Amino acid sequence: MSQLVPNRFLFDFEFPLRYRAQTPRIAGALADWSDAELLPDLGAIDGAARFGEVWACWNDEGIAVACRVEGKKKALQCDPKAFWKGDNLRLCTDMRDTRNVRRATRHCQQFYLLPTGGRGGAPVAASAKLQRARENAPDVPPGAITIAAQVESGSYQLEAHIPAGALSGFDPAEHARIGFYYILEDRELGQQYLTVGDDLQWHIDPSTWPTAVLTR
Repeated sequence: MSQLVPNRFLFDFEFPLRYRAQTPRIAGALADWSDAELLPDLGAIDGAARFGEVWACWNDEGIAVACRVEGKKKALQCDPKAFWKGDNLRLCTDMRDTRNVRRATRHCQQFYLLPTGGRGGAPVAASAKLQRARENAPDVPPGAITIAAQVESGSYQLEAHIPAGALSGFDPAEHARIGFYYILEDRELGQQYLTVGDDLQWHIDPSTWPTAVLTR
């Protein structure tokens, strides 16, 4: 019998987002990331197998994120014009952690990171509006997000840095608790996410996102 409501939907999760005084070098190589910055494997609560690892950290310059996916047998498919249909990592943030709001505010954002799909096969990073938002965050200028990736046979890894100026309402001193969600999508391996999937409308409802505490 299939599970109608995932166990993760029944909890309000909170985890630390680690501080790094020095922003990781964005080069597509993940050697300078540590287990301290590895995001929790909440999917294990529902028995979901993890096919990728995702890291994140922060400092006053912004938020950095990285991922590694292994076990692929097919080539990557990434299209910036339809990023949600291919291989991608998406990150959502709410700089006010408004847990009682079911529609995005101007402090809520969605970013998408593609390991390829740009000119000459380059990786792509940009923002996209959240559906049914009460108010949209300011647009993020093209090129504001730094991204790098390494694609190999059967695997890829990427890392990106979202600068403080591109994070609507980023204020670690006054608002150290933020909504923080990711979904890793793979046309071959499926979906991996922190709390809930498409059926419970993570892309509309920021109350489904866990809380990350900006720790020093």
